Amino acid sequence: MSDFLLISALAELSSGKGFGFNSNFLEANVLNIALLVSGVFYLGKNFLTSALELRQQKVTEAIQEAEERLQQANARLLDSEKQLTEAQTVIEKIKKEAETTARTVKETILAQGKLDIERLTNNGKSSIEKAELQIKKQIQQRITDLAMQKVSTQLQDYMTPSLQSKVIDNNIAQLGGQL
Repeated sequence: MSDFLLISALAELSSGKGFGFNSNFLEANVLNIALLVSGVFYLGKNFLTSALELRQQKVTEAIQEAEERLQQANARLLDSEKQLTEAQTVIEKIKKEAETTARTVKETILAQGKLDIERLTNNGKSSIEKAELQIKKQIQQRITDLAMQKVSTQLQDYMTPSLQSKVIDNNIAQLGGQL
């Protein structure tokens, strides 16, 4: 079609007329164009109207569907916010319970620690007392042993064979009287 317009434009230029307004109504074919346009509007009106109605129906359905999705999303949002509030409440309860439990455990551990310290102190005191008694016994035994050694040494130095005979005779005489 563009070739046809180009050829007709070249033909007009070669004829010397050029471009311009053609005032001859029949020659300009305005009537044919008007009939063609009115036919297109008349015949295309039903098609165009049904296409526009179909498009309007689709747009209306899409809007309604979007509104339904919006309502569903709002409902889910409300449910989520409610669940969030419940979760926060549960978290606060758990925190309070944890603090209470921690406090109780701390107090129990401290009390047990005090009891353990007291028990260890008592055990330490008792161990020290036992050690003191044992040391006292060892010292007494050592003193006794040293005293016996000294007495034994003094007796050996003091005891002569003649003195020893006299002591034995004296002891025999005493025993003889009791028998």
